[in-house]
Amino acid sequence: MFRLFKHYVPHAVLWLALVEFLALLGSAEGAWHLYAHQAGFDAGPLGDRWLPLATFALSNSLAMMATGMYGNEGLRSMRFATARLLAAISLGVIFLSVLGFLLPTATLWRANSLYAMIFAISALFLIRLALTQSGGAEAFRRRILVLGAGPRAARLAALADAPGSGLEMVGFIAMSGVEKTVADAIPREEIENLSEHVVALGAGEVVLALEERRNALPLNDLLRVKTTGVHVNDIASFIERETGRVDLATTNPSGLIFSDGFSAGQRISKVGKRLFDIVASLLVLVIGLPLVIIAGLAVMLDSRGPVFYRQPRVGLFGEPYDIFKIRSMRVDAEVGGKAVWASENDPRVTRVGRVIRKLRIDELPQTWCVLKGDMSFVGPRPERPSFVDELEKKLPYYAERHMVKPGLTGWAQINYPYGASVEDARVKLEYDLYYAKNYSPFLDLLILLQTVRVVLWPEGAR
Repeated sequence: MFRLFKHYVPHAVLWLALVEFLALLGSAEGAWHLYAHQAGFDAGPLGDRWLPLATFALSNSLAMMATGMYGNEGLRSMRFATARLLAAISLGVIFLSVLGFLLPTATLWRANSLYAMIFAISALFLIRLALTQSGGAEAFRRRILVLGAGPRAARLAALADAPGSGLEMVGFIAMSGVEKTVADAIPREEIENLSEHVVALGAGEVVLALEERRNALPLNDLLRVKTTGVHVNDIASFIERETGRVDLATTNPSGLIFSDGFSAGQRISKVGKRLFDIVASLLVLVIGLPLVIIAGLAVMLDSRGPVFYRQPRVGLFGEPYDIFKIRSMRVDAEVGGKAVWASENDPRVTRVGRVIRKLRIDELPQTWCVLKGDMSFVGPRPERPSFVDELEKKLPYYAERHMVKPGLTGWAQINYPYGASVEDARVKLEYDLYYAKNYSPFLDLLILLQTVRVVLWPEGAR
């Protein structure tokens, strides 16, 4: 795993992204030469056209990230990868068309773009076909040996067995006689040399999943394993890395205190994030105004009541503020003003409300809150004060999610459906803590790109 700005990315995914980026560059260059041959002019030196080639490759690479082509399913399913590839290239072309209108010299000519798009789809299709049909997808699976055979080790086994997992558990070692949850675990005393056993299994990583660590850490074993070049990890860090969540079941206060995360308050990052919020919110307010007007008219015609509504939410450092949304529920959705969890197929949602919720149009007025500074584009979902009071009593570390500004989109929103229970809130809290702990501009960019996927393929919007 390669740590890119605090966020872990598998080495194989980075190599694949690089190969496909070069394929996109090659497609743009091939299209340029084909058009030059047809039109009867000299293609000229490569240095004269580096900018349009780069914008074509970069735009489509980002579009591929946005449509989920580098997720587990995109790496293993040819049908999934093909559908998302067509969507990605389409998004890339749309973006390049807008960019070409603003900066004509920064993009390929229209004929070039058509040829480049055909070449790119063909080249990327062949790369993914070779990857899935030749067994190359197995390069994305990582071989893990677990020290432990109790409930924690069983959680890792379940994680590896989940659909689309990139993990292969090559073995479990029971470090004590009381660890019996994993039935096929090998007792430690049956292994003469642990480091040789690790190498023989071809494990790339050893994960410590002991139920009781006090006076039980096999330090000599772990040191010998480490010196063989095999990575050694703790279960809490491993689950955080693999799932993108701070696992509340294995995390303790000291682990959070002494970690290298929670540095979102760095001055440069904070200023840069705020500048982006101001510019982006102004653009969205201007560009999204026609959508707001159309949605508002539809709401007026569909049901009685106001077009907009305001509602108190908990913001940065637990301070309250009001959000603004286009109304998507009946005016009597909450009897007596008592907060109620949203549910799947919620009967309180109006006909127009279902549409604008799916497309996230009801969220557009919240960009005013971003412009004011109450919110950010990226951050944890803001909750109502009554829900916060309830969840802080039931979930550990819930108050820590308020150490960063709430956002229109966030790590939890793109990774988990809309929460409708305390258990859902627990899972989303784990994602929110991961974001607060590992914040970087790169992670914000990744979230914004993945938000495109959630909008195009709605997953759990309520």
